[in-house]
Amino acid sequence: MRASEGDRLIIHGHHVGDPGRTAEILEVHGRDGEPPYLVRWDDGHESTFYPSSDSTIEHQPAEWSRH
Repeated sequence: MRASEGDRLIIHGHHVGDPGRTAEILEVHGRDGEPPYLVRWDDGHESTFYPSSDSTIEHQPAEWSRH
């Protein structure tokens, strides 16, 4: 899994009807876009996160990049 700052992290629910969670990737701490990531969850909480198989990355278009 590879991500860049500004991408969205999406965590899918484990059971039917479970809501998913989303977060903005603030910092990439691994090499070449790999985890861990510093993320800001939709509730405003920030944490370091290591995604698992229930996670996907929504990449932002290059023109939206903060770089």
